[in-house]
Amino acid sequence: MTTTAESPDTGSASAAPRVDCTADSAGGLTFDVIATSDADATLVLRRHGANAGGEVRLPLTPAAEGLLRAVLPSTVDLAEGVWDMCLSFGTGPEQRLEPGVRDLRALVDREPGPDAERIAVRIPYPVRSGELAVRSWLRRPHAETGTLGFEGPSVTVQGRLYGTEFGPDAAVEARLRGGSGRVHRVAASTGGGGGDFTFTLPYAPLADGLDAKEWLWDLWLLPGSGGPAVRLARILDDVPLKQAIFVYPGAKAGSAVVRPYYTGANDLSVRVDAVRT
Repeated sequence: MTTTAESPDTGSASAAPRVDCTADSAGGLTFDVIATSDADATLVLRRHGANAGGEVRLPLTPAAEGLLRAVLPSTVDLAEGVWDMCLSFGTGPEQRLEPGVRDLRALVDREPGPDAERIAVRIPYPVRSGELAVRSWLRRPHAETGTLGFEGPSVTVQGRLYGTEFGPDAAVEARLRGGSGRVHRVAASTGGGGGDFTFTLPYAPLADGLDAKEWLWDLWLLPGSGGPAVRLARILDDVPLKQAIFVYPGAKAGSAVVRPYYTGANDLSVRVDAVRT
């Protein structure tokens, strides 16, 4: 999907430079910075939030009159998290950037090769303040969720596994968040090859014994044969924040309402809410 943002008032001395972004299917990004004439500027990406730390500096080179370009190749690891973007002018103050055109068509329905051992995803987007940032994921291996189906008090999830193979005892675990160690496991069907999997998770076991206002269950795929658990997530598209876009129906289970949802990191979880009386 290609999206645009209104250009800042470049006649104002305080207007932030605008940057256009183009994504490629391998996970690389090209940044074209507009409305700056400082050839010594550097594009800086700096991770913030709970996982703050780390900095990536990209040289800017002239691409056309009034246009400087920087490239973040897919081969450069960008740790998971949100990366703020700004221009650095050496000893002078840094400037945040405003989003211009974001050409993300290459990310729609992205399909990595079946032997991909590393899934790198970078999605540029405007944060709440309107400034440009990049949301990054780096998964080895990766379990991508697809269609969710609802029939009665359960959810059926289809997906695809990348970076490892299934064993004969593949399963999915719902793990209660909060350190209690409670786990509910269901079998995963892996017929058809190509890394595809399907599982059905009933809601009743997740609501049984609810003793709080809410429980949150995180979903993990166990490929089998002793392989490591893989967090279920949906990241192979151009939507950086799934919570407000993919909203699923809830179903009654005992004295609770249960519904799947995507976390702020686009991982798939299940929420159990006590019914208000």
